[in-house]
Amino acid sequence: MFTVKPDCSSKARIAVRRSPATFSGAGKSRRSRLRVPELRVNGKGSVRAVISSGDKTLEAASPLESKGESNGSLGSLRGGGIEVRAVVTVRKKMKEKLAEKMADQWEFFVNGFGQGIIIQLISEEIDPVTNSGKSVESSVRGWLTRPLTNSHIVEYAANFTVPSDFGCPGAILITNLHSKEFYLLEIVIHGFDEGPIFFPASTWIHSRKDNPESRIIFKNQASLPSQTPPGIKDLRREDLLSIRGNGKGERKPHDRIYDYDVYNDLGNPDKDEDLARPVLVGEERPYPRRCRTGRPPTKSDPFSESRIEKPHPVYVPRDETFEEIKQSTFSAGRMKAMLHNLIPSIAATMSSSDIPFKCFSEIDKLYNDGFLLKDEEHKDIVENPLVGRMMKQVMSIGQTLLKYEIPAIIKRDRFAWLRDNEFARQTLAGLNPVNIELLKEFPILSKLDPAVYGPPESALTKELIEQELNGLSVEEAIEDKRLFILDYHDMLLPFIKKINALPGRKSYASRTIFFFNKTGFLRPIAIELSLPPTPSSLRNKLVYTHGHYATTHWTWKLAKAHVCSNDAGVHQLVNHWLKTHACMEPYIIATHRQLSSMHPIYKLLHPHMRYTLEINALARQSLINGGGIIEASFSPGKYAMELSSAAYKSLWRFDMEALPADLIRRGMAVEDSSMPCGVKLVIEDYPYAADGLLIWSAIQEWVESYVEHFYSEPDSVTSDLELQAWWNEIKNKGHHDKRNEPWWPKLNTKEDLSGILTTMIWIASGQHAAINFGQYPFGGYMPNRPTLMRKLIPRENDPDYEKFILNPQLTFLSSLPTQLQATKIMAVQDTLSTHSPDEEYLGQVNPLHNHWINDHEILKLFDRFSARLEEIEEIIHQRNKSNHLKNRSGAGIPPYELLLPTSGPGVTGRGIPNSISI
Repeated sequence: MFTVKPDCSSKARIAVRRSPATFSGAGKSRRSRLRVPELRVNGKGSVRAVISSGDKTLEAASPLESKGESNGSLGSLRGGGIEVRAVVTVRKKMKEKLAEKMADQWEFFVNGFGQGIIIQLISEEIDPVTNSGKSVESSVRGWLTRPLTNSHIVEYAANFTVPSDFGCPGAILITNLHSKEFYLLEIVIHGFDEGPIFFPASTWIHSRKDNPESRIIFKNQASLPSQTPPGIKDLRREDLLSIRGNGKGERKPHDRIYDYDVYNDLGNPDKDEDLARPVLVGEERPYPRRCRTGRPPTKSDPFSESRIEKPHPVYVPRDETFEEIKQSTFSAGRMKAMLHNLIPSIAATMSSSDIPFKCFSEIDKLYNDGFLLKDEEHKDIVENPLVGRMMKQVMSIGQTLLKYEIPAIIKRDRFAWLRDNEFARQTLAGLNPVNIELLKEFPILSKLDPAVYGPPESALTKELIEQELNGLSVEEAIEDKRLFILDYHDMLLPFIKKINALPGRKSYASRTIFFFNKTGFLRPIAIELSLPPTPSSLRNKLVYTHGHYATTHWTWKLAKAHVCSNDAGVHQLVNHWLKTHACMEPYIIATHRQLSSMHPIYKLLHPHMRYTLEINALARQSLINGGGIIEASFSPGKYAMELSSAAYKSLWRFDMEALPADLIRRGMAVEDSSMPCGVKLVIEDYPYAADGLLIWSAIQEWVESYVEHFYSEPDSVTSDLELQAWWNEIKNKGHHDKRNEPWWPKLNTKEDLSGILTTMIWIASGQHAAINFGQYPFGGYMPNRPTLMRKLIPRENDPDYEKFILNPQLTFLSSLPTQLQATKIMAVQDTLSTHSPDEEYLGQVNPLHNHWINDHEILKLFDRFSARLEEIEEIIHQRNKSNHLKNRSGAGIPPYELLLPTSGPGVTGRGIPNSISI
């Protein structure tokens, strides 16, 4: 008789006692007895294994086993091996049609008889005969009948007879014999003395008829490439190869292929010549890469990809699609947007032109009354066969779905948006707090070509500015760091002529000067609005200041509205779409293509990649596409993505996307080694930056400790082949048009790696939250942040000047977006500001992903990160109560909560999701 000691270390063996007496009667050895945990699903849907040392048998055997049809009792020997059990957890759809329910019952039945799912355990040890990992195979034969609190989760069992020298399983091959895919949550292997071994999946398993290759699932042990157990090295490599694709072929819905393509799918020239859009690629129009779909080119333009319009989905790798809860929430938001668009559209068809707001009470009706059309008033429309059915559906739904919530910006103080100090406050604590800069030099000069755009000097003169500086000179104010600027001149002026040629669009390139006085208030003191020079006027720069009589009072309001319009466009197209959504996509594609799911950096980044490719694909389909909502509702119109590309070319660089680096670049902070994050804010009461630095430092500490844990050896970063390939691919493929820039960080040390990862996680979480979830709270009241202007400011020689003098309010309102444009963008902002019920927030783990890593030290570090975020949440609450922080407290001021880590579902104006998921 001999004994092999059971262990699941790298030299693991399964416990086997050859003597049959060992397994008989009350004298069983505790070592040899199989301990099968009871599986329970908690109220949140978490599958947990509850170990009980007293368990002697599996409490709920499958129906087949109860009939004596199992492969034998667990723990009994057969041919010198031991039997272990795999528990396979599958998630069903929550809402199923009758046919789907019947199909599920059939699959349930087929699985029970071992004809639906085949799983193969692969050992971490090499089989000397095959020179690959040892393997054993079995079919799922039976379902576990234990009642589960989550009715959408089903558990199946498979039994294996494992040889005594098998070692510890490191991977599972799973083959789906059904005709359709299923969603695999995890597989847990029971029978080893250490307790259950977890194989987290959370993935769709394709049908063998769609792809004959089996899926590879690795256990929850993080391993660098050099640490990969020999038995699964080949599988690690094969799994990555199966994901990369080869840049050929059209992708099918079941595919999990991550590949790159250019932004060539925004236009639709086959439908309408006016919907043709340039491809964003190369030196002239550089842009990050997107996920490749492989659709054929358009007939009109061989360089543009043909489009798929709603409701048909754009391809993303299968596991990137919205889960059912998220899909339902997003669909509800789209439905709401449709309803809001429908009614003003019908109203517009009854008029010769789109309808502007004529008084502020008409805007208030959006929140108080909503859009409710009565059958008798619009009988001819309702009876129209093309719209009647939809109209009746709208009518039957009722009034509440057609009403907007009162946005936070006017909920406490209806007139806050009119004040200069609120206009300034929002540059620090609003929706777009990332463009204000310290004014470092004077005079202010343009970098644009003077031969094309006129003299570079600004019309904001020293004399004009000093009138507002309370006795200071410009030089003194600059020295004291009291002058700030919001400068969109050089970014926008090259587009202004084209924008102003569009119907219903009039725009300027703006500069706004702010003065930070000794009482700690920021106020705007001058606005410069520029048009391209004309042959008759090389200088076409207008300056506005806060006037003290009626006419200048209104022209100042109009000037501020034009600045807000510019700010809204730059926010949406540059800071929001480009710098978070579009720039994050190549990081996600490269992570899947080059880092194994076993890789510790993959495991770190995985929560921060959720849903991003899907929301980006939906944006290309409906938001940023030619003729889409962004073009229809924002100043740049059809030139929106060209503007975004120009900003990528001139402004974007990875090393400046780190929050401390960005603040220093803009002059909003100075280096100070004695301060957290090594920076000191120039304006202490800068809510976005102050709260952002707290979040940044928490992410940085978590990432540095995580990286230190896995990369403790001196050359471990440079010798990690997967990691180096990942970073090279991000630079050379994902951001191909900027691959030769000298500012790309090196990846030689663990400090380099920590900095890169902290930046990526900050962009996906805190940065996106700060500039996304305030869209409706700040933009839902159109006068506060008009997304476009339809008229230039009247001047004395203009035909409309007399109308302006007679009714300045009507001139102001008719310059804003029309009722149709306003309701459309409000509906979109409402949708984009909404948290899904299944949102996963920073510092939290999805209950179904509790077994994401088998490393107690990492789990302790993560708990510390979570606890720090809870502390930060309390700090932010206390800041919002402070009477000394005027930009986040005071009469009628909504507290700054965009960087509070957690939130409930809905439009809350707070909460930091792990990923860019909306």
